[in-house]
Amino acid sequence: MGDKANAHPGAAGRATAADQPASVRNVVLVGHSGSGKTTLVEALALTTGAVNRAGRVEDGGTVSDYDEIEHRQQRSVQLSLVPVEWDGYKINLLDTPGYADFVGELRAGLRAADAALFVVSASDGVDGSTRMVWEECAAVGMPRAIVITHLESARADFEDMTRTCAEAFGGDDPDAVLPLYLPLRGPQAPDGHAPVTGLIGLLSQKLFDYSTGERKESEPGEDQLPLIEEARNRLIEGIISESEDETLMDRYLGGEEVDVKTLIEDLERAVARGVFFPVLAAAPAAEGARHGLGTAELLELVTRGFPTPLERAAPRVTTVDGKPRELKLCDPDGPLVAEVVKTSSDPYVGRVSLVRVFSGTLRPDQTVHVSGHGLADRGHEDHDVDERIGALSAPFGKQQRVLTHCIAGDLACVAKLGRAETGDTLSARNDPLLMEPWEMPDPLLPLAIQAHSKADEDKLSQGLSRLVAEDPTMRLEQNQDTHQVVLWCLGEAHADVALERLRNRYGVQVDVVPHRVSLRETFAAKSAGRGRHVKQSGGHGQYAICEIEVEPLPGGSGIEFVDKVVGGAVPRQFIPSVEKGVRAQAARGVAVGHPLQDIRITLLDGKAHSVDSSDAAFQTAGALALREAAADAKIHLLEPVAEVTILVGDDYVGAVMSDLSGRRGRVLGTEQISGGRTLVRAEVPEIEIDRYAVDLRSLSHGTARFSRAYARHEPMPPQIAERIREEVGSAS
Repeated sequence: MGDKANAHPGAAGRATAADQPASVRNVVLVGHSGSGKTTLVEALALTTGAVNRAGRVEDGGTVSDYDEIEHRQQRSVQLSLVPVEWDGYKINLLDTPGYADFVGELRAGLRAADAALFVVSASDGVDGSTRMVWEECAAVGMPRAIVITHLESARADFEDMTRTCAEAFGGDDPDAVLPLYLPLRGPQAPDGHAPVTGLIGLLSQKLFDYSTGERKESEPGEDQLPLIEEARNRLIEGIISESEDETLMDRYLGGEEVDVKTLIEDLERAVARGVFFPVLAAAPAAEGARHGLGTAELLELVTRGFPTPLERAAPRVTTVDGKPRELKLCDPDGPLVAEVVKTSSDPYVGRVSLVRVFSGTLRPDQTVHVSGHGLADRGHEDHDVDERIGALSAPFGKQQRVLTHCIAGDLACVAKLGRAETGDTLSARNDPLLMEPWEMPDPLLPLAIQAHSKADEDKLSQGLSRLVAEDPTMRLEQNQDTHQVVLWCLGEAHADVALERLRNRYGVQVDVVPHRVSLRETFAAKSAGRGRHVKQSGGHGQYAICEIEVEPLPGGSGIEFVDKVVGGAVPRQFIPSVEKGVRAQAARGVAVGHPLQDIRITLLDGKAHSVDSSDAAFQTAGALALREAAADAKIHLLEPVAEVTILVGDDYVGAVMSDLSGRRGRVLGTEQISGGRTLVRAEVPEIEIDRYAVDLRSLSHGTARFSRAYARHEPMPPQIAERIREEVGSAS
């Protein structure tokens, strides 16, 4: 690669629909926060002529990170699509957030793309979360390339960083991660730092000078060629080892000179197959310049080396009743199958859906069928409705440029899909289909909220429903035990963005309150109680007396009610009334207001009146009897215990185990996993892991993952139980 000097850039300000899948490239940019993804997108937009100066579109806005929240937080918080044109190709650049809290946006970008650019800062290196995303891409065979940024840093060393990338990403074959170009540095500045001013192509042996702000191709000097000989030979051997021509290596080792054109063709095929991962360098353009260093070379790799949508197998498709459906790969004339990969709200347009079309062609004013998987546990409905497509557009910063159509393999924004949410499938009205969903991370950080005022309370429900419709990594819970509204998020930054969107986008002010776990109560020992409800105040009276015995049962037994009345002391028709009364009281609790469980309540005796006894009277008597039994007994508070599974690097296992011990956790076992990781299984009280999503990330430098599932309720330590009783007492 690198044979074309100055490919013709696309015209600025146009929004054209792609005419065939082969001319489309869908590329997601991945990397840790601060690695330079957004800056690189803006540099590529400048090189293609899509913007008039670095990072600016016609209205003066930026092409990425244009949301007000992103401006305030100084980081990407959502997936952004920036379509550009280059040498007859349409390239959809998907800029993803690098912060771990927004991994849902990253997963959406991976779903929409056919290849990935891993952006690595030369001054910061490769972090653990970037390695994990690389493994995710490797698991599905997604083609990848690496772009090294921040070469202007005094600590930047391209060769060292290339070796670091080979160690981090190469696995058993570090020679599959090799540079295509070497940076050339200019004269040393007074501070001793020599800036990168150009690149030299290892295959073409051409020099590309960026020192003037324009890309100029020339022949390298004789003194420069020996500097690249070792790197060039290694690159050629790396390409040949992945060649589909098995005779090529023998011919090369036998001394045959391999034609550069053949090497480039083999390189492009190896990249597209996801078996070779080239390393490039890039830097933003200087003020007033048109080319950023390495951007033209990167665009050439994307258009010639990355696969077309025709080379990507579509996710599994079924009919809405679950029957498998075979589709021709990426056929614009085939049945419509498209997927909503992102949902956002625009104050003027309303809901906007970013859609990837996998089959067929999407057109404005078309009626489509919306099929949803239904994430009921996250506050999302199951969808099976028809909707009319609004306008199709290509986003560019805050602008939406109108499109006439969107073919298979391309992406577009669709306006006014009122019911469709992220992850839903769009298909033909007369042929409804459903795509297999992608894996979404579980939100594990609870955020308990309440409306700030009565006016906010009226708008809260609608605001929350819109919020979770946009973000499937957020779960909305209406906890029936604690009576709290809980937003489950991926981390603190995720929670901050949710609160800001509620406040600024939906006009709902909320207060964050302490999150409460669902406690339970139980009897520690056998006890008896007598409920007497006798009233006579003129007219029809109330008369009911019952005697009960309460005893504890093993965990998980629930509540048993046993009738041992003899001789008709309590008439048959009122025994269900007693049971209803004690169960209602058990649900309200008898100590600090938490439901009772794991007890057996036995009705032993009672009295009735032929006139004044009633269903209501015996319900009241039953409740009174249970309260009296509790007054004479020791009541245990039960706390929920979660089974926690943690996947952590071996270097952090000791710290994780020590931390679990401090949380009253019990380690059940560990298991070695490939890649130098350990799976730790433990049981931990839920009250101790309220903020574990944040704490574990800090403990493991962002490299650990965990899941949690309810195991059971068990007695709380006396000192903690007493503290909760005191808190309830002071609150009342």
